[in-house]
Amino acid sequence: MPHKKTHEQFLQLLSTETGFVLDHDLVYERRLKPAATELPNTILLLHLAPQLWQPAAIVANQLQYRFVGIWAQDLSENLELNISLELHGSYLLLRTLIDTSNPNITSFTPYFPAANRLERHTHDMFGINFSDHPDKHRWTRHLAWNEKQYPLRKNFPVASTKAGITPPDNNYPFTHVNGSGVYEIPVGPIHAGIIEPGHFRFQAAGEDVINLEERLGYVHKGIEKIAEGLSAKQLIKLAGRVSGDSTVAHAWAACLALENATNLKIPERALHIRAIMCEHERIANHFGDFAGVCNDVAYTFGCYQLMRLRELWLRLNAQVFGHRLIMDCIIPGGVNVDLNSKNCQAIHQQIISCKQELAELYQLFEENSSFHDRIKTTGILSVEQATQLGVLGYAGRASGHKFDLRHNAPYSPYNKLKIRVPVFNNGDVLARLRVRAQEVLVAFELIAQLLDQLPPGPIQTPWQNPNTTTESIGLIEGWRGEILAFVRINNNGLIERYFPRDPSWFSWPALEQLIHGNIVPDFPVCNKSINGSYSAVDL
Repeated sequence: MPHKKTHEQFLQLLSTETGFVLDHDLVYERRLKPAATELPNTILLLHLAPQLWQPAAIVANQLQYRFVGIWAQDLSENLELNISLELHGSYLLLRTLIDTSNPNITSFTPYFPAANRLERHTHDMFGINFSDHPDKHRWTRHLAWNEKQYPLRKNFPVASTKAGITPPDNNYPFTHVNGSGVYEIPVGPIHAGIIEPGHFRFQAAGEDVINLEERLGYVHKGIEKIAEGLSAKQLIKLAGRVSGDSTVAHAWAACLALENATNLKIPERALHIRAIMCEHERIANHFGDFAGVCNDVAYTFGCYQLMRLRELWLRLNAQVFGHRLIMDCIIPGGVNVDLNSKNCQAIHQQIISCKQELAELYQLFEENSSFHDRIKTTGILSVEQATQLGVLGYAGRASGHKFDLRHNAPYSPYNKLKIRVPVFNNGDVLARLRVRAQEVLVAFELIAQLLDQLPPGPIQTPWQNPNTTTESIGLIEGWRGEILAFVRINNNGLIERYFPRDPSWFSWPALEQLIHGNIVPDFPVCNKSINGSYSAVDL
């Protein structure tokens, strides 16, 4: 059930703190309606006058809301700014209009540090000035456009306005740390592997890391701009490429937003298959990251065994869904791949086989003292840091945060299943591995339930364009954690705004914090234990 009283308390406290009578001129509300088969909760949308933006941040902080995301949209004379918050599994969307000729507003970052990079991204893309933002460094902006151009304004073309090759962005104002024996280590943006580019600037004394600053955005793709004018089907294809390792979760979140906006009822069989796909994605990625951690501490046996299991799982994906990463299998209105009895049996058999092997492997991992020496107490993210930075998913659950959309704000078909959420409190690399190990077993349990309960019937509902401009939000528990997608679609069936928020927006800043007090050689294993997506934040 929605926590209506919680949001009422927000409004009452906002009125008390500001002295404003919250009448229609300052704030009004409506609800973003979900499709009948999806989110049981509606999302409360509050329109605020700009002068209430900072008081709203203060009140939300006092009530211990969690920051979820921020995005904007160009409405010609005004810029529309949105912030999503969550408390007790119930979501609140705050919205205000800012004059385009004077786009200034107060920042949420002093009250919600998790908003830092997303506000900087919003500034770079729209030109909104967050007046009291503590970090004025650009984030997404690079040398393909000048300081007075804002790519997500409607008057900015999709193609670059500059001819020729974009010059290298080599003048980013990194923070400098001075002191006796302090030195800098630049790492990247090109790495010794096939991972995407990202720059890490260390300040260290001896082997101890004093400070780490990240610079991402080297593969900015223009996802948000490209989405404008696409059809619903084209948008989902694009959403599946926000981050290739989360293609199922991002496509599902975008579909869910479209389906919520148009009240499109999805067949139960399609919802079950979507969930099976999402759990398959979760398992393959946890195998790969667990193997990567083993590799980074020279535990070769563990790496080989887990990568072998991951490969078997990817081959199963190809057999059952037609694609190793399950790309382009989710479409508006359902899925385009059905499950026959042969494929269901193949999945069951793979689960039985993997569980038997993992029982032995997990015991070996827990009994290997040299392995534990490298990862126990390494890269600790405290409960307080995780809370402040809004970190969820396996990284948050390793630091004591139990939140899981499938459990706390369940959507179909998870609202019909019993969800076990593994939680550890140490916040180190070992805890993050233990969460992953348990989440694989949970995924096995969920897939088995979903297959046993798989209802008959169609796998698609025909998509129909809305008869008016409409909007909504999709929320999905991807393998990294909570994924948000905001979509606005017009009466011609064309996308006006798409904003995907990946959990990596919050886990990358967590890496900057948890590396403190560790030695430089431990950075690779700390990084792999978090494994933020470069692509998902290089929108």
